[in-house]
Amino acid sequence: MNAPDKSLAPPAPSDHLKYGASKARVEAIKLDKRLMRLMGQAIADFNMLGPEDRVMVCLSGGKDSYGLLDLLLKLRERSPKKFDIVAVNLDQGHPGFPKEVIPNYLAERGVPFRIVDQDTYSVVKRVVPEGHTMCSLCSRLRRGVLYKTATELGATRIALGHHRSDIIETFFLNLFFGGKLKSMPPKLVSDNGKHVVIRPLAYVREEDLETYSEIRQFPIIPCDLCGSQEHLQRKQIKMMLREWEKKFPGRIESIFNGLGRIDLSHLLDRSLHDFASIEATGEADPNGDKAFDDDEDLSTIATLPASIPVRNG
Repeated sequence: MNAPDKSLAPPAPSDHLKYGASKARVEAIKLDKRLMRLMGQAIADFNMLGPEDRVMVCLSGGKDSYGLLDLLLKLRERSPKKFDIVAVNLDQGHPGFPKEVIPNYLAERGVPFRIVDQDTYSVVKRVVPEGHTMCSLCSRLRRGVLYKTATELGATRIALGHHRSDIIETFFLNLFFGGKLKSMPPKLVSDNGKHVVIRPLAYVREEDLETYSEIRQFPIIPCDLCGSQEHLQRKQIKMMLREWEKKFPGRIESIFNGLGRIDLSHLLDRSLHDFASIEATGEADPNGDKAFDDDEDLSTIATLPASIPVRNG
């Protein structure tokens, strides 16, 4: 009687575990490479960092800021252009806030840091009426403290953990509730004119940061102020975008790419385009009125890469 062919036998239970572990490891490596590639591309596209920069990474205790710090540390190790990193956490005086979590994490990672104690929590709770959104005031108070800290630390860059989803949601918040075409730029000058603010995760999806956070096991601290409000307009926008993406896959990619392909002559802002001086020239104009034509670019939008392509020059 012939011996059974062991190659056809099902794997032993331990083999299943090894296969699952190895597959998860491969996916984690792929995610790490994708995040590093997208962050590096955003930094290059917008010239966010240079040698000798001192980067103040604002660490809130959420997945986004932890992810930003972690990826920037990896980038610093791999980049020939060295830059300094200092982490800053603003302790806003939330009742029950676990003060030891972030300092312990940063000490273990060997990251220079400063914890700034500023009771903005009491101010927001006192000034904002019950049931109203706290985010706007909280954000303004937080910015003021962070700008002051950046000056004290000699930081040349203030790095924030906003990602692609934040940028898209902010665009619709301004459009629907503010009547403006405006979002979060990946790089800008602070409102006091003294600092450069950068968002290196501008091309990164929130879903990828959530997965990365789980893999890296960051000690997440939930927000019990702004993040605890259930009826925020941003949450409504987030739900709307999720429904759109579910019904029309690829729509979010299209919207994000659209933010980097602006045609000012086909909008209505007179301060950015000189409509008043427009006159017929008698010659064909490639930027002329094509409002009712099918745009040949529309057929390619769904196939555009997940981030705005790098442009040389």
